[in-house]
Amino acid sequence: MNKIIFVSGPCGTGKSTFTDGYARQLVSESGKTVYVIHGDDFHAGFVEPEDKGDFFINGEASDTVMWEDILRFNWDCIITTAGRVLSQGIDVLIDYVIEDEFPRVRELASAHNSRLYYIVLTATEDELERRIRDRGDVDMIERAKFLKRKLDSLPENAGHIYDNTDKTPEETIREIELDDYEVR
Repeated sequence: MNKIIFVSGPCGTGKSTFTDGYARQLVSESGKTVYVIHGDDFHAGFVEPEDKGDFFINGEASDTVMWEDILRFNWDCIITTAGRVLSQGIDVLIDYVIEDEFPRVRELASAHNSRLYYIVLTATEDELERRIRDRGDVDMIERAKFLKRKLDSLPENAGHIYDNTDKTPEETIREIELDDYEVR
């Protein structure tokens, strides 16, 4: 039975770093190939004007893409790509923020008869702010704090939250016992 390991959490929790390291650990332990999907890679494909509200070309409004459309596109790409990987018999690790999309992830697991593991990384708000400042993304601080509060309170996240405050990525990788995060 294939595995889907989904890593969610607010900005600054180290989702991508954890996912890359955890994938390497799984490969070294099992000898099996795994496929990693970083949801932000799909978002990075959109190159947009900085001021979307007042952008005009030759006096006409440009074709800007709304956040909701970008998010829907990203999720469609994640689900489609993961489905193709699973249909090849390969385990998949995905990192992206799950706000309201958990039913889609469950549906993906069900459609491919796969075990679903769900890890929500978190840290204190002060730690998130420090990490985000260190990487130079200060415009993401408020979004990270908002997501932390939202993700901490979602019922489907209960029992799946791992606080990595003051922990290195290596410590987090060592401490995560995958079976503790299986969605039943």
